[in-house]
Amino acid sequence: MLWCHQRETDCRLPLAMSTHSSLSTSLPVSRRLQQGFTLIEIMVVVVIIGVLAALIAPSIMGRTDEARQTAAKADINTLMQALKLYRTDNLRYPSTEQGLNALIARPTAEPVPTRWSRPYVEKLPADPWGNPYVYIAPGVYGEVDVLSYGADGQPGGEGADADIGSWQ
Repeated sequence: MLWCHQRETDCRLPLAMSTHSSLSTSLPVSRRLQQGFTLIEIMVVVVIIGVLAALIAPSIMGRTDEARQTAAKADINTLMQALKLYRTDNLRYPSTEQGLNALIARPTAEPVPTRWSRPYVEKLPADPWGNPYVYIAPGVYGEVDVLSYGADGQPGGEGADADIGSWQ
């Protein structure tokens, strides 16, 4: 409920509806809306945001490597499923020389598959660090191995640099 006099700019909120009772009785509505926030109010909000960022950022930042490792495992599982379909159709896995490219284009290197009829994946993904996945046939840990060398792109390593393979 507004109380208005002759001019609209003279409208005032009743005392019970105002949060600043001294302002509501002395300033018109349009004037109070133009005042904005005080420097103290802005500083308090900035400090609260800073504290929240300092508490939350480390936990979010540490999850980046974990998310990339999970994405690499998902990619490797997808490639392994495509390799199994390839083997079902062609009675063997691609050779190391043919590599994962045999999943997107008919191999021309021996042994050339006689029953290859379609791509098994739309495109070969790069690992989450931008490196190609490594394919080894016959594998060290299974019939074939597909792996990523991790963040450092080198064999071995620990943490984010650890290898991620189809055998894990």
